[in-house]
Amino acid sequence: MTARVPVGLSTASVYPQPAGAAFDIASELGYDGVELMVWADPVSQDIRAVDRLSSRTGMPVLAVHAPCLLISQRVWSPDPAERLRRAVSAAADLGAPTVVLHPPFRWQRKYADGFAELVSSLEDESGIAIAVENMFPVKRPLGRGRSVEMNAFKPSVDPTDVGHRNYTLDLSHSAAAHMDALELAKRMGDGLRHVHLADGSGAPKDEHMVPGRGTQPCAELCEMLARGGFDGQVVLEVNTRRAGSVDARREMLAESLLFARLHLDWAAEGGAGKARPGISR
Repeated sequence: MTARVPVGLSTASVYPQPAGAAFDIASELGYDGVELMVWADPVSQDIRAVDRLSSRTGMPVLAVHAPCLLISQRVWSPDPAERLRRAVSAAADLGAPTVVLHPPFRWQRKYADGFAELVSSLEDESGIAIAVENMFPVKRPLGRGRSVEMNAFKPSVDPTDVGHRNYTLDLSHSAAAHMDALELAKRMGDGLRHVHLADGSGAPKDEHMVPGRGTQPCAELCEMLARGGFDGQVVLEVNTRRAGSVDARREMLAESLLFARLHLDWAAEGGAGKARPGISR
């Protein structure tokens, strides 16, 4: 039997609840840890407070997601390179082995020009994997029902175009980009360090559906990871904003964890000869 893949919960999955709720839910539902999304939530920016949450709930921080969303462009610093350095420092303080990072926006020219070198040097200095994430193009409306697809990231939405040491594969992003997630995982190869497990319908937007509810090969990817000796982390980054209640949110996150564990463990235990697991709703 291969080693058990840790399954974590992103603090973004409980939005609009704060980071503390993610630690509580992760502990109650039986997740293996938490990915800290650093953004507007003040607690997410306070590493001492996060450390206290981790200690109180017994949930380790598996990864720190650097503040690189449009809504977090001024969190910690207006300088994206400084935000990345702070994220690496936070990961070291919290004992997290991985930092999740988006590619640079096209308008971040200076940052983009030195991005690959900065990532590599920080990995060398810290020993922490900086896993660059696949993204997706956006559609810009032109009026009269017309739109044009544009890439907001430099050089592209596919980090393997540059070639980094470590990668994050996000299946909601691959759905929106109409990319083959399994082929992308193969291109990432041994550099695949971190997975954002979620689903998507193929619509041109970031949906982060509960895995198994969309079109992405979520089950197949989990099985490929388990069979291939994956030694990174799988994190559920699921959009629960429309859950309607705290209980409904918990049910979505419990289903997400069950999906991940069923497929990871089925494959790790040598699923040949056994029916592939499914979830009834």
